[in-house]
Amino acid sequence: MSESTPRSFDVLILGGGSGGYAAALRASQLGLTVGLVEESKVGGTCLHNGCIPTKALLHAAELADNAREGEKYGVNSQLHGIDMTKVNSYKQGVIDRLYRGLQGLVKSRKVHVIEGHGRLVGPDTIEVNGERYTGSNIILGTGSYARSLPGLEIGGRVITSDQALGMEWVPQRAIVLGGGVIGVEFASVWKSFGADVTIVEALPHLAPNEDEALSKGLERAFRKRGINFKVGVRFQGVEQNDSGVKVTLEDGTVLEADVMLVAVGRGPRTADLGYEEQGIRVDRGFVLTDERLHTGVANIYAVGDIVPGLQLAHRGFQQGIFVAEEIAGLAPQPIVEANIPRVTYCDPEVASVGLTEAKAKEEYGDDKVQTLEYNLGGNGKSQILGTTGFIKLVRVEDGPVVGVHMLGARVGEQIGEAQLIVSWEAHPEDVAPLIHAHPTQNEALGEAHLALAGKPLHAHD
Repeated sequence: MSESTPRSFDVLILGGGSGGYAAALRASQLGLTVGLVEESKVGGTCLHNGCIPTKALLHAAELADNAREGEKYGVNSQLHGIDMTKVNSYKQGVIDRLYRGLQGLVKSRKVHVIEGHGRLVGPDTIEVNGERYTGSNIILGTGSYARSLPGLEIGGRVITSDQALGMEWVPQRAIVLGGGVIGVEFASVWKSFGADVTIVEALPHLAPNEDEALSKGLERAFRKRGINFKVGVRFQGVEQNDSGVKVTLEDGTVLEADVMLVAVGRGPRTADLGYEEQGIRVDRGFVLTDERLHTGVANIYAVGDIVPGLQLAHRGFQQGIFVAEEIAGLAPQPIVEANIPRVTYCDPEVASVGLTEAKAKEEYGDDKVQTLEYNLGGNGKSQILGTTGFIKLVRVEDGPVVGVHMLGARVGEQIGEAQLIVSWEAHPEDVAPLIHAHPTQNEALGEAHLALAGKPLHAHD
């Protein structure tokens, strides 16, 4: 913060992660004066110790697999090992370049960054390092932290994604507690780097929030890769010493490894920030809002991981833009939670948007929902890449496609068209005549809609 930082703003934002900085940039673009309070670095979890660094590791992991498997493509490559120091410096280089770009953007938009730990001390006031700042509108975007289980202490060889991202060595054996997005991504990386990995998930499937067909398909793919997992069994306890961890499960199984990664989700960062004192409703740490992200108190809004729902950077980003436009009086359309695209970047990738088959049946009735699975075996590019998987479509009878669920290499890159199809309530017959380039993974999306429209070409009737 410089001497010239004003004390009052049209919009004052607590937290400079995906939600906070998007709100700041959009509000500034709309001619509002903006203060952005951040105790660490603008960019938040996503940029510094979340999406970006994990995806950098996953790219290195893909290169390791390519080198290891080159021979089957006639390329005589070999994997000589993983140099974690270099992997980490590549990863940090990506973060640093993006961070510099973001800092430049924030500065050029005349957003006043106030450095320090902020606390809400009035309906329009945030205190930072003993100084008070006011905003005609307040946006809370304080993000999330890596959660643990009750009584499970993080430390030593029991780590969260925060410590895992900074590891200078590859474990020989790793236990991953939690089979959600973070758990399966780290399991995928460590397996590619040569570790023996076991995932423990209390729910009946890996990726338990996805359509069951995707969860089962991912389990098949992980079995084939030699990634071990135990589902439907709960964690009981862990002991550790200088050489490793011993994990006990409720069914009596004992697992031993070098480290245990606790990947049981992320909790909202709302404690001791003054929210409740100002009358903001908080449930299990999450800030409750209406569909317009207003807290019900004064002109206070909330965005991102502290708002119940999907904890995704792009959701926070979109919510930040929404609130800035709401404050500026543009009356934007509320965000439809189900239509937010979801991608898990393990190998193979998992990508989905819209309703699962189970949710669609709940909403429309069992007899009104049709599904179709198009196997990537019929897709030329998938054969070239050596990937297996499928695309599953969920539609309402004689109505729109309400869900697209994909498993396979690079399917995360196909989610763009999938979310347009679902968000614009397209019928399979609307998508069938669209031309998809050949040979691409994207073509599989076109083929699936052709099949659902009753004219399958590279699929058996």
